[in-house]
Formats: sequence, structure tokens, C-alpha cells
Amino acid sequence: MWPLLNLPCELPTAAIPDFVDLKSLADHFLLAFDDLREEHFAAGAIWRDVFAMTGTLRTFYTPSSIAAAWQATALTHSPSKFVIEGESRLMRAGPTAWVDISFTFETSGTPATTDYGYISVVPDTDGKWKIWLMRSILEQLTSQPNMDFLQPVNEPLIPTEGAVTAEGTSNGFVANGAHHNLHQNGDKTTTNGATDSDNYFDCVIIGGGQAGLSVGGRLKALGVSYVILEKHENVGDNWKTRYDSTKFREFAHLPFDRTFPASYPEFLTKDNLNIWLSTTVTSGTWSTSEKTWTLDIVRNGKKSSVSGANLVFAVGSNSQFPLSPTYENKDAFRGLTLHSGSYKSASDWKGKHGVVIGTANTAHDIADDMLNAGLASVTMVRGLGLVNVVPVEHYRETHDRVYKASIPTTVSDRLFFSGPAVLGRLMGSRSLNAKARKEPERFDALEKAGFLLDRDGDISYYLFQRFGGHYMDVGTSAKISSRLIKVKSDSLPVRYTEDTLECANGDHIRADVVVFATGFIGNLRLVVQDLFGPDVASQVDDFWGLDDEGELKGAFKSSGHPAFWYHGGAVGQARYMSRFIALQIKAKLLGTPLPVYKSIPPRDLPFGKK
Repeated sequence: MWPLLNLPCELPTAAIPDFVDLKSLADHFLLAFDDLREEHFAAGAIWRDVFAMTGTLRTFYTPSSIAAAWQATALTHSPSKFVIEGESRLMRAGPTAWVDISFTFETSGTPATTDYGYISVVPDTDGKWKIWLMRSILEQLTSQPNMDFLQPVNEPLIPTEGAVTAEGTSNGFVANGAHHNLHQNGDKTTTNGATDSDNYFDCVIIGGGQAGLSVGGRLKALGVSYVILEKHENVGDNWKTRYDSTKFREFAHLPFDRTFPASYPEFLTKDNLNIWLSTTVTSGTWSTSEKTWTLDIVRNGKKSSVSGANLVFAVGSNSQFPLSPTYENKDAFRGLTLHSGSYKSASDWKGKHGVVIGTANTAHDIADDMLNAGLASVTMVRGLGLVNVVPVEHYRETHDRVYKASIPTTVSDRLFFSGPAVLGRLMGSRSLNAKARKEPERFDALEKAGFLLDRDGDISYYLFQRFGGHYMDVGTSAKISSRLIKVKSDSLPVRYTEDTLECANGDHIRADVVVFATGFIGNLRLVVQDLFGPDVASQVDDFWGLDDEGELKGAFKSSGHPAFWYHGGAVGQARYMSRFIALQIKAKLLGTPLPVYKSIPPRDLPFGKK
């Protein structure tokens, strides 16, 4: 089931004149926070809290639900010192209009925090202004280091034999030994994150991709000892060892200012990261009595172990267990077959006939790579579902207003990732589908070439529920429309011959190499069970997909296990949400864990229906 279809969400329809006394409006709502009640909210109001008041990720719907949750959490956190941040703005999106008011506030509960918030207000039917959308975001732990700043490291790159941490600089990450990672543990101050052992850390991070790096840098900024365990020889190899056409771009900065300066091209290659380490986790256990993880590892070919109080699982979601269909008569095929997870380049296949099973992002990238490498023919074979094609320029028209060099990445992330998924789906689909309808010939040409489209697709569904199955068109669609890349969509392959794939309808597709771009089993809970056993796996949530509030399952928040966090997602999501994992761990280590609001307030029926 796709939860966002059943959650109440409406765009405001009231007309707002161009001239509104924005300052008076902001001052009015600032005072309302002293006693925020149901009547302050519009009928279709939504509140999304990002760890500020609930200690987790929650979305509340309708005035009664929001008021109940706010009043309950306010008793715990005592929010105060609400201050308007910047200028309020009148926003318009087609027929929809609202006023955005930004503010900061503090809480004096345990732990005390500094926070950020947005309210979007609209006039009600009686002319009174009310809150349509409210967002509250945890920013920092009071009296703790600023987690958005990491002291620049001036030492040169130092390859080390032992555990290596990802140390941040003011504009990115460099490789530096853990010997500078000072850690406070009671009355002890130790290096390498050690207590009685050089292999003990406050947090062990499995995975050195963008997710693991981001958490490591945040923990460093907060003064928490950590180690990142990465199976590849280089951090960045999770991208570098993928197919050669993999790209980064403006969205791909890591925490702490801008990783990639303006001199870098807009679409950066995967070779811009270079941090060295090589460690594989083979198994692990959790001691309830000692509250400690112990991981068995192989580091530089030698068996060892590492222990820690907390564990961040950043092993790469949707990339662990490849899925491939099986066809009859495999032994007869004289060509090469491989899964996209093992694909590197088509450069050795010039003149051969290539087939890609699948039609989503990875399939397009590989097919385009084959074409550029000079294969005699390239054919994409459609899987079981339709594909939502989103022209990249359509996406970037909106996206680039938020992510650009003139706006700090921390501000862009807060704007982009703090909104409720149900509203993001509604506004995103409306915008993208409207743009697509303005150039129907683009999609008509794809369908005439045999490519089966989900023309009015919901991109949120593909990202958060299916975890794929769409294509962000950066140019390959035009090559399909012009028949440079062929598409087979009327019948699926069922068996191999010596040099073809035979389809169920009797058609044959010439093939010397077949690449299965058919995805992976994406639930990391299976990997947890494989490494840590069924007891730990039974305590943690599933990973990804949406719950009945429209929040991601498992990711970034308490997983169900007291010392385990999942981390993953796209580059920007991993960068931003890393701050909340680090803040949860820091608060826990201080003995003041974020109190989690678990109550379910009464929810009205959608749109006020009784």
C-alpha cells in the first residue's frame, strides 16, 4: 500500500493580495507559540517535527492532532525564546499562495536544544490567518560543539595501517590518522577513541560512502570518538568501482561547507573522493549487560575486532543482494552475462551486441555507455512495470532554486528535507506533471519507440516506496526515441540460445553480452541478520518504505535497538540526516538521550469529514 495516498493533504486555495503586512503577521504568530492551540491551525494543517520536539521523525495531521502533540511535547521540552529569523515571504506556486515565516527557538528540557522552525500561514474562510504547515527542526545541543563546523585539518594526507577516520576540512574531507581524534570518557582523555583498548570507540560506523562519511564528520565535530569501517581500499570506491559513467553534481556536497568548489564541473565524476582504508566486517554481537558492540573484522588481510557503544549501519541501501531473472538453457549461451552491480564499462565490447534487462536509471546509464562504446546494437528489455521518466531540466527548474552556490548547503538541506513527504509528493507531482504535459511530443516519441511510460507518475512513490524504477533523463531518452537504442517491451525473454535471448512470443534478441539492471533486495534488515544474527535483527525495524504517517521506516531515527542506527539514501539525504544520527548519539553519550514522543494523538478523518 502507498500510504501517502491516504493521508490528508490539501494545498491552500485562498487568494492573498500582493501587499501583506508581513512583519505584523509574523509578530502575531510569534506570540501564538506561548499558547499554541487547535484554533491556530487551518483545517488541513500538517506539522512535521524533525527531532526537535518528538526526539524522532513524526508528521501530524489536522488541528486536533497537531495541538495535542504540541501541548504534550511542550510539557517535556518547554520551548521558549521564539525569534523571527530573516524576512517573512509571500510565496506563490500557480494558484496556491501562502506566507512563510522562519524562526528560531530553544528548549530547556533534558537535553536543552536550539532549534529552527517554519510556519506557512494562509487566510481562512473568515479572513483570519492560520497555520497551514508547521516544521520544527533540531539544530544543536545546547552547550555542546557546533555540529556544522569542523576545525580544518592542516596536516597532509597520511595513509595509515590502522583504523582511519574520515576527518573533515572546511571544504571537504581529507584522509588523516585517528591519532588526532581526542575523546572524553569520564576522567580519561585518550587518543584513537580508546579507553582501555585502542579498538574501542563511542561509535562504530560500517560503510565509508557518503552516509558513513557524513556521520563520521558530524561525530568528530561533536567530539565523539568513532571509526569508519569500509571494505574498499579507498573511501569513494563504492562510487569509483561502479560503472565509469557514474556522476556527482551540485547536490553531492558532504557536510561542512562546500566539498566541491565552483571550479569543479557541474556534473562531477566519482573520482573526487580519496580517503584510504580497507576493512571488512565478518560478524558481530551486542552485549546487553555491557552495552557494547563487538565486531569481528578483517583489516588489511588480518583478523581483528573492534568494539563500540553505538553502531551506525551505512552499508549502502539497495545494493546488497542483486536480483536477476533466470532464463532457460543458460549453458548454451556463448556470451557474457552479469548484474549491473558488477558492471564497470562497455569499452571492451565494441562491435558486439549488447542487451540490458531493465529500463530504470541504471539500465539507461549502461545502455548509453554501450552505445558510446561502439557496440553493434544496444537493446533495452522492459521489466514488469512502467517507468516514470523525469527530464532532468524539469527537476532542476525547482531543485536549483534551493541548491546553488549562493545558498549555504545547510540552509538548502533544511528547506528541502524538513517538509512532510505527503506535501512533497503533492507539490512535486503537480509541478513535474504540468511541465511534462507542455511537451507531449517528447513522451509520444518514446512510446512510439516501444518504451512504456508511467506518464503521470508519482516520483515520490518511486523514490520512497519502490526505491527505484524511474529514470532521470539526462539525454538517453532522445537516443531511444531516435532508435539508436532499441527497446523490447512486448514480450519478456524466457531462454538463451547460443547468441540470442529468445522471448515468450518467439522473437529473438541478438546478444553477445547481457547486463541485468534489475535491482537489488533493498531491506537492510536482511544484512543485519546476516552479520549479527536473528536476535539483533528481530529488534530493528525494516529499512525504507513509508509508515502510516508518511515517514521513512527505520532510517535515521531509533531503529528499535537501543544502540543501532540505519543510515543511507541519496547523497543530499545522507548528508543532512547524518546530523540527527550524530545528535542522537551525542545526547545518549551525555546521559541525556532525546526523549521520544511515542503517543498517537487523536486524528480527525481526512479533510475534517466526520
